[in-house]
Amino acid sequence: MSEIPGDLKFMKSHEWARVDGDGKVTVGISDHAQGLLGDLVYVELPNVGDRVEAGNACAVVESVKAASDVYAPVSGKVVAVNAALTDKPETINEDAYGEGWIFTVEIEDGDQLNELLAPDDYAELLEEEDH
Repeated sequence: MSEIPGDLKFMKSHEWARVDGDGKVTVGISDHAQGLLGDLVYVELPNVGDRVEAGNACAVVESVKAASDVYAPVSGKVVAVNAALTDKPETINEDAYGEGWIFTVEIEDGDQLNELLAPDDYAELLEEEDH
């Protein structure tokens, strides 16, 4: 079972959100998700300045097996993207919770974070999926 950092919130679709303070939230996909996808070969990033809607697809990660949408855990404006992933998408495989972040959003409604899963709840979800 992959380790789940305690400072993150999760979506059932395996995205993570880290509250950075200053009303910003950094988003990526979980270690579990990158493991299921396998070696990533391409990442389609949102554009800085784009407005993303909670629950809507806003990026794509592509592996040799499949392409998978990345959903926004919160609504807001994209203020940063991890451009390094364009050349090195495998960074997500190597460090899903660190250098493999995908984008940062300036959050519009902090209450949306309460709708995301806590690390323990996410771990439970993964256990259920394994059975």
